[in-house]
Amino acid sequence: MPLVAPFRTSFGTETERDVLLLRVVTPDGEGWAECVAMSDPLYSPEYVDGAADVLRRFLIPALPPNPDAHNVERALHPFKGHRMAKTALQTAVLDAQLRAGGQSLASFLGAANDRVPSGVSVGIMNSIPELLDAVTGYLEEGYLRIKLKIEPGNDLAPVRAVRERFGPDLLLQVDANAAYTLTDAPHLAKLDPYNLLLIEQPLAHDDMIQHAQLAQKITTPICLDESIESAAHAAAAITLGACSIINIKPGRIGGYLEARRIHDLAQAHGIAVWCGGMLETGIGRAANVALAALPGFTLPGDTSGSHRYYTTDITPPFELQDGHLAVPTGPGIGVEPLPDVLDAVTTSTEWITI
Repeated sequence: MPLVAPFRTSFGTETERDVLLLRVVTPDGEGWAECVAMSDPLYSPEYVDGAADVLRRFLIPALPPNPDAHNVERALHPFKGHRMAKTALQTAVLDAQLRAGGQSLASFLGAANDRVPSGVSVGIMNSIPELLDAVTGYLEEGYLRIKLKIEPGNDLAPVRAVRERFGPDLLLQVDANAAYTLTDAPHLAKLDPYNLLLIEQPLAHDDMIQHAQLAQKITTPICLDESIESAAHAAAAITLGACSIINIKPGRIGGYLEARRIHDLAQAHGIAVWCGGMLETGIGRAANVALAALPGFTLPGDTSGSHRYYTTDITPPFELQDGHLAVPTGPGIGVEPLPDVLDAVTTSTEWITI
C-alpha cells in the first residue's frame, strides 16, 4: 500500500506499507484483522514477515476448537512476545465472534461515544516552510490536534515555528520515538515554554527509571508509547511516576482486551490515555476508532482519516467530519475489505487449516 507522502520519524522513512491481513473462519463465522508490524524491526522487534511466520508455525495451530477472544488470549499466552501477531489473531477471532452475535466491537469494549476526535501525526520534514504548509493543510481539513515527530537537531525549531504560526490555542504535541537520552534533559526542557500537550517516548523504550527522572526535570507531560507493552508495564510506569499520559496501541500490547485493561487502570489512577496509530488501513483503523470511543480516551488520538495515508483504502474510507471520525456501529469491527480493491493490492495469500 503506497503512502500518499513519505512518513519520516527518528528511526526511518516509510513510503509504503506491506500489510498483513488476517481472515479467520471459525465455527461461528468469519472475521478480519490487520497486523501492524512494519516491514523492518525498527519501531519494535517485530516485523511483518516474522509475524506471518509465528502465526503460521505457532499461534494459529494453538487455537482452541471453539475460539473466542478470551480463550484465544489464554491459548497464546505461553508464547513469549510477538504481541502484534497475537493481536491480529485475537482480533480476527473477536471480529468473527461479534459478527455472529450481532454486536459491535465498540459496544463490546464499553464505548461511551459515537464519534472520536482526530489528531494527525506529522513526519519530520525537509524544511520549516514544508512543515508549515503541511500543518496548514491538516488544520484546514479539520484535525483537532497536531503531533510533530522530532529527533535531535529537528526539535526546537519546528515546534517554535508551528507555535508561532498557529498560536497558543493549537493542541500541539511531539513524539521522539526514543531518540534522546537523559543527558538531553536540559535541551528537552527548552520545549517547556511552548505549552505542549505532551512529549511522547523521549527516552529508550526499556528505561522507565530514567523517564521518571526526566519527569522531575521538565514540565512538559511525558507520555509513554514503546515502553508500555502490557497492563503490568502501565502499572509500573504509573507507580514510578514515569509518565502522566499513556498512548495505547493495541498491536503493541497484545490486543483489545489488554487495551481495555490499560484504559481501566489509567482511569483508576487519573492517567489520561489516547489511541495511537501505525498507519493502518481501514481494517485496523475501524478497531482503533472503536477503542478510542471508551470514556477514558480524553485526548485526540492518531485516528486520522483514510486519506491521510492512502489514496485508496481497502475499505470504505474513514472521512473526517468536524474533526471527528464516526465509530462503526455494524457487527464486529464494522467494516470489511472491498473485494476489487483488495485483489488489486494483494501480493500473496495463504490458507491455513487446523
